[in-house]
Parts: sequence; C-alpha cells; structure tokens
Amino acid sequence: MKIIVVGATGTVGKTAVEALSGRHDIIRVGRSSGDVKMNIEDTASIRAMYQQIGKVDAVVSAVGHVHFGPVHEMTGEQFMQGITGKLMPQVNLVLEGFAYMNDGGSFTVTSGVTNRDPIRGGSAAAAANGALDGFVAGAAVDMPRGIRINAVSPEVLEASREAFDGYFPGHHHVSNEAVGLAYCKAVEGCLSGQVIIVE
Repeated sequence: MKIIVVGATGTVGKTAVEALSGRHDIIRVGRSSGDVKMNIEDTASIRAMYQQIGKVDAVVSAVGHVHFGPVHEMTGEQFMQGITGKLMPQVNLVLEGFAYMNDGGSFTVTSGVTNRDPIRGGSAAAAANGALDGFVAGAAVDMPRGIRINAVSPEVLEASREAFDGYFPGHHHVSNEAVGLAYCKAVEGCLSGQVIIVE
C-alpha cells in the first residue's frame, strides 16, 4: 500500500512508520522534514500535499498540539489551540483527502488519553481528543467507496516520559511497539469508526 504518515518524525508518528515500513510504501510528511513538507494547520498546504503525492491507500495522522493549564486560568485563545492545532488539522486532512483516497482505503487520526482519563490542566486536550473520537464515529457511517476511518488513542509513550514528567501521575506508559501495532490494526485491518485504545 501507498501510505502517507503525517507527523512521521514525531514521537508517535515514528511508531507508525516503524510498524508499517517494509510492507508498504511510506511517504513521510512533516512541517520541516520528511519526503514532503506540509503545514497541517493550513488547508491550502494540505491540498498541495495531496496534489503532489497523488492517489494513496491510507493516510495516518499523528500530529497536534494543545494548551495545558488550569481551566480557571485558561483564555479562550489558549483553549482554541487544541481546536486549531489538533482537531481541525486532522479533520481537514480527511475532508481534503477523499479525492485522493483509493477505494477501500483508510484514514487514521490520533487522539489521546485525556478525554477518558482526565489529568490536571488537560481540559483543552480532553476536548480536542473527545471531538476527534466523536468525528471518527460519526464520519464512519458516511464513508464512500468502502473507505474506513479510525482513531488511535494511546496512553503516554515511554519515549515521552520525560517530556510529560509530572503531568500524568500514576499513568501507565506504553511502548512504541504497542502503539505501532495499533496503527497496523487501523491501516491493515477491517475496522471502521473505532477508537483503538493503547494502554
């Protein structure tokens, strides 16, 4: 299969690339590095990426940033970072991708743990993750031409332990291999409309 992985050099994106490489033609996409460069927060840049790459069998998105902080101190602009930085970029990747997705292909977005297992300071992340999971469930029933859509929702990766030190007390850290297998399940399996939880 010809597979786009957006955010391919990030901690989570690398797990998808490692798990799917060897069996498939992986096109690595990133803001500043990769086979193709693209700004996920710019719809025109998403369109240009698809035009450059052409028809594909799967798209995996492992991107997004949100604001972390106490909800009572958060501004609307800070909250919106999760909408404009995580939710809408991945939704737009799907919306713009139908013309380039082969019949029977798949989209896989990435949400996360905070909407099902809240942490202090994580309300904006929880909102973005919950919205992504809801989008996947709702979109799956409308998918044309046998196209599937799923979300991978991992706990904090072992490789990210230091970056998120103190934010996730008591949370289990998952391995790269476990997260990579979730992307394999989403891309190579038969499910649609599912949130594939890794914990």
